[in-house]
Amino acid sequence: EVQLVESGGGLVQPGGSLTLSCAASGFTFDDYTMGWIRQPPEKAMEWVAAISRSGATTNYAEFVKGRFTISRNNAKNTVYLQMSSLKPQDTAVYYCATGLRGRNIWSMTSPSEYNSWGQGTQVTVSS
Repeated sequence: EVQLVESGGGLVQPGGSLTLSCAASGFTFDDYTMGWIRQPPEKAMEWVAAISRSGATTNYAEFVKGRFTISRNNAKNTVYLQMSSLKPQDTAVYYCATGLRGRNIWSMTSPSEYNSWGQGTQVTVSS
């Protein structure tokens, strides 16, 4: 059974930083592109970032480029999202998810390209 458990969310001031972690189990972790998706309050899901199976290639939504970094440790079955220069509009529930097999990472820019999801972790950016 695929399990994804996010952690690291919380309340942070604008301009602050936070690192999210997602521990994976129940599947061969390095067989999958992984992604982070978020859902702001009362808004639709937004794709945030993706990382290839080896970790060599990453892709970001424009609204987080230069501020967020996705990484993974395949030995620990964990994917991370380092977030800096946080803005109030980054407030959302953040989910990690496994990408659909056989897709090119550059096309995996929609929540529909991901199938197994964690329970999410809340990030609130507010003063």
